[in-house]
Amino acid sequence: MSASFDKDKESLVKGYSPMHDHPLQHQIYYNNTNAVNGTSNMVSSPSQSPAPSSPSMVGYHIPMYGNSMARYPVQMNLAQKLQPQQQPPTSMNHNPLAHHSLAAPTGNSPVSSHMDLSTMNSSQPNTPYLARQLSYAQMSRQSASPHHHARTAAALARGTPLSSTVTITDPNNPSKTLSGLGAKTRGKRDPYEEGVPAKTNSSNPLQSWSSLDMGGMGLQNLSSTLFNAYEFLTTLYVNHNNLTYLSGAIGNLSNLKVLDASGNKLSSIPPELGLLVQLRELLLFDNNLVTLPTELGALYQLETLGLEGNPIHADLKSLLLKEGSQAVIVSLRENCPVGMPPPEREWIIVDGDSSNDDANDKLTVFSYNTLCQKYVSAQYAYAPSWALTWEYRKELLIPEILGWNADVLCLQEVGMGEYENCFRDEFKKLGDYDSLFIPKTRAKTMGEKERLVVDGCATFFRSSKFRLLDHHFIEYNQCSLRRDDFKKTADIYNRVMTQDNVAVLAMLENKQNKARILVANSHSHWDPNFADVKLVQVGLLIEEVTKFAQKHLKPSAGAPADMPVYESASQMPIIVAGDFNSVPESGVYEFLSKGYVRQDHEDFGNYAYGTYTSEGLSHDLNLRSAYSSMNELPFTNYTPTYKGVLDYIFPSTNSFSISGVMGPIDKEYMNRQVGFPNPHFPSDHIPIMAELVLKSPAKEKKEYRPMFTKD
Repeated sequence: MSASFDKDKESLVKGYSPMHDHPLQHQIYYNNTNAVNGTSNMVSSPSQSPAPSSPSMVGYHIPMYGNSMARYPVQMNLAQKLQPQQQPPTSMNHNPLAHHSLAAPTGNSPVSSHMDLSTMNSSQPNTPYLARQLSYAQMSRQSASPHHHARTAAALARGTPLSSTVTITDPNNPSKTLSGLGAKTRGKRDPYEEGVPAKTNSSNPLQSWSSLDMGGMGLQNLSSTLFNAYEFLTTLYVNHNNLTYLSGAIGNLSNLKVLDASGNKLSSIPPELGLLVQLRELLLFDNNLVTLPTELGALYQLETLGLEGNPIHADLKSLLLKEGSQAVIVSLRENCPVGMPPPEREWIIVDGDSSNDDANDKLTVFSYNTLCQKYVSAQYAYAPSWALTWEYRKELLIPEILGWNADVLCLQEVGMGEYENCFRDEFKKLGDYDSLFIPKTRAKTMGEKERLVVDGCATFFRSSKFRLLDHHFIEYNQCSLRRDDFKKTADIYNRVMTQDNVAVLAMLENKQNKARILVANSHSHWDPNFADVKLVQVGLLIEEVTKFAQKHLKPSAGAPADMPVYESASQMPIIVAGDFNSVPESGVYEFLSKGYVRQDHEDFGNYAYGTYTSEGLSHDLNLRSAYSSMNELPFTNYTPTYKGVLDYIFPSTNSFSISGVMGPIDKEYMNRQVGFPNPHFPSDHIPIMAELVLKSPAKEKKEYRPMFTKD
């Protein structure tokens, strides 16, 4: 069952100002300098700032903006300028000269005359973008015959002149296929179904074709089957038909790289086209388009946007001809309205109601890969540039982390400068957190300035509840050299030693019940081709956790008599959390949750790692993922190229019961998202959190100390 997480009893975290009137709100991507070539452009700086409209979260106001408001209002808002005007639809004219136009129609339109691109050279330079538009448009008009592209491809394959059409799959009957293979595919795996990681490319490995030509057929409508059963398509031609609209379901064709809808009667296109982030060519020549949905700004890989022959708005036309397709996409992206944030994530009850448990026995653990600013690069270009700046992301990260009021925070991918100049002091001031931080090993070889951008792991704990007894830093490449069997294999030096991931162990003492709790916070190597290295790193992690726990089974000398004593590391309360860059089907997850992996596990590959690959790996800590009862979340990492679970919280079941976890993000919201980060989510990961309850044996087993009296 699920219920809203009860925050009424939490203390409000105050003192952090909202985003309203932040300097970033007074900047614009096109601040008189174009992002494409550095030239002057059409958009001026905004004259006012949008006001935050979202409800507060535990004392914070997170800046969210309604669907009707662009993130950066300008003197004449581009989103408003691009709205269709009240005008009669224009008729299609296939005169080659008349088609050289990207102007608005006559009548009550902003531009009163139908402008001919062939005559624009007198007032504008002849740019390569203009030539490209005309060239592509001409080729499009020559492909108006039925199945032109399919016939051309078949003729090239046969090496003979064009003779007849090629049979194309009927989208209304998927059983009829070109190659004899059924159209049945695995389909897009919904990440919300049973927590299965979703891949962006869901093509059937047996699928022998991925292009479909339905052009020149006079079609007035497209069956929904096309968008639901043919998700493997990479190329779709629906050009030169009589289509007046495209269904939003076209957003399901997530593998499309080429879409040609030229020569139809489209007066608008669905915003769901912005979900097709694999698109390289979007050809919309010779339609009735006046404007474009700003959601197309997410098409960061688009190379060609064909708009010639449309009564497109003058601003878009000018930008397209002067600076090209990518400049149009950037403009749409930077001015796209943010929209409403998703509902707050629900709190899901796991092992029953914990309201009657002793508050001192409860422990909330929060884990989050915050995305180091150093790694914010072109791979996240589907998000507006202002949403990727550290200034903006910081003001989302802090309330997002502190807003859940967790007792222990395990953060990964925290830049050293971000920790020292932001998180450490802010979290101490606003949340009463003490902390530990270790950067990746490379920081040791860098100067003071360079090492500030090196990321690492940071563990925060509420000082009012816990006392730090001891800590231990793990550098995996250095740790591996302390094993004699590892020194004998070249794979350690060639694969493990080259990855400088780290972890931090903290031995905390609960100030009320005196229970000692070991918290491990780790970040494993990211590369999918290094599954062996991830398994070795986690093997080393558990070895170090066990050794560290054994040092603290008994209280230190001079400790109070009521301090608990643990018989072994398996009896001590242990929490292992972090970003393991491993899916639930991996050897890492199997080892942590089951306590062993075989020496011949496929993740080891053909590499040799001492006893790891001769005897296998095992431990007796009885770890269990906090989300295992719900088969994990649908995802914890969400980008256009990968959607799956990589982050976990593993408490020891001998010591803890799991009372509840933070639920997934609203599915309806996610159906409209290309990937994270975005203006609502500052990282490509999402945070996870669990509430644990300390079991009685873990807190009541005390050391027996006989009392002696003098006669």
